[in-house]
Amino acid sequence: MPTRRILSWNVNGIRAAHKKSFLDWFKKESPDILCVQETKAHPDQLPEELKSVNAYTAYFSSAEKKGYSGVATYTKTSPTVVQQGIGIKKFDSEGRFVVTEFKEFTLFNIYFPNGKASDIRLAYKMEFYDAFLKHCNKLLKQGKKIIVCGDVNTAHKEIDLARPKENSKISGFLPEERKWIDKFLSAGFLDTFRMFNQEPDNYTWWDQVTRARDRNVGWRIDYFYASENLKPNIKSASIHSSVMGSDHCPIELELKF
Repeated sequence: MPTRRILSWNVNGIRAAHKKSFLDWFKKESPDILCVQETKAHPDQLPEELKSVNAYTAYFSSAEKKGYSGVATYTKTSPTVVQQGIGIKKFDSEGRFVVTEFKEFTLFNIYFPNGKASDIRLAYKMEFYDAFLKHCNKLLKQGKKIIVCGDVNTAHKEIDLARPKENSKISGFLPEERKWIDKFLSAGFLDTFRMFNQEPDNYTWWDQVTRARDRNVGWRIDYFYASENLKPNIKSASIHSSVMGSDHCPIELELKF
């Protein structure tokens, strides 16, 4: 059975990551698909070597605002359909989606909004969450097989962050954000990492200002979700916590077909 390795990484600026050996890491890993979030760049601002990597085709979605948000999907296999959004301008204009359809599944590479800046941004984040779930429900009813990856910007349960009590009133661990993940999973999705690992101290983001990574005081806010109809195909899911170059680390999903 052929396997498909998909990696996802919030690079916190693809040009910054490029200076920290991003391409060396990418070529060494050689996944079938790489999804990156928070590129903070339009393709015309990037050097050619970031747009044309070995055997990959790259698909970018950029925010209208320069130096903000943005996602990119690099794939060795050509998708049948590519979309840079879900048809809602207020979300699509921030460059938060690349959707690629393959024979075996539809892949959503998403940089979900951060709600910490203000009540307005928190409301935007919750609206984004609800619109995305509605979109997924429609696709699930059509029998689609769906993979969702990226920076969700919320830790789901207390096990998913080092200091749950101290952060219970901060966006990223608010009750309404966590309830949305409950609702999303109940709609027919699996948190693939927790299928294989129920241990604490597994994080994907650490605050750079406080050098939290040195002490592993982190949050697990980057996920691979898969629709339940893909469960037989899921071989493994893991966190690459030793990979540096961003305040997030890469995560991986391996499937067999």
